[in-house]
Amino acid sequence: MKTLDVPGASLHYEMRGAGPVLLLICGGIYDAAGYAGLAGLLADRYTVVTYDRRGNSRSPLSGPPSVQSVAEHADDASRLLAAVTDQPAFVFGNSSGAQIGLELAVRHPEQVRALIAHEPPLFGLLPDAAHWESVIADVERAYRDGGAGPAMGVFAAAMGMTGGDESPEAGEAPQEPPSPEMLEMFARFEKNTDFFAGYEVPGFGRHALDVEALRGSSVPVVVAAGEQSGGEPPHRAAVALAERLGTSAEVYPGDHGGFGAEAEAFAARLDAVFAKA
Repeated sequence: MKTLDVPGASLHYEMRGAGPVLLLICGGIYDAAGYAGLAGLLADRYTVVTYDRRGNSRSPLSGPPSVQSVAEHADDASRLLAAVTDQPAFVFGNSSGAQIGLELAVRHPEQVRALIAHEPPLFGLLPDAAHWESVIADVERAYRDGGAGPAMGVFAAAMGMTGGDESPEAGEAPQEPPSPEMLEMFARFEKNTDFFAGYEVPGFGRHALDVEALRGSSVPVVVAAGEQSGGEPPHRAAVALAERLGTSAEVYPGDHGGFGAEAEAFAARLDAVFAKA
């Protein structure tokens, strides 16, 4: 177990493999274990770094929780990269992890060799951005009045998604009874749900990416969207971001959680991009 102290938190992180550093940034209620399958498929070519984001699982805050900032999470990623390498790293982020990766490319471009941002839920880029502001306010109200359960009910209903952050099982397709390690992972995800609903949805949901700064960044950015998630809000946001960057969203295997359910095909797509960077 490795830990890194950062302002306001202690980050749990894991490293496996050999080669150039590849940082995988999880989103939603996930932690480092959510990328175990993907990381294992890439560890023969990369030093794969995964971590639990601040406030989640094994990365406790040093004080009481507060609404989370994408910029602060990007700075965490920057500090983690500085701790493991002195070279620019490949970065992949899914969902809110993609938001963090994009902010990392804006704030610390010298640390990023190439970035793949998979379905970042940048609601402010959508034509119905006002609707999403209302949804976030409803989530806040539901959390304040009844806790994570009602808040997640509001959020999941608005998202209308088949895979991703709103469910511990998203992106997983177990064929056998879960192992003790998987049961522990799901227990952590369930605990993370409270932090996600109460403190991440408000800050991440309202995050406004500086698209012009990203356009001016030296970082090669690939915006990706799932082939099975068309019409879902994060997919639409990925398409909208790609358009603003003057490109098209690349289609990746599976849905919002394709990195888990379609891990082999997903790993191949990541490697094909990073091998050329």
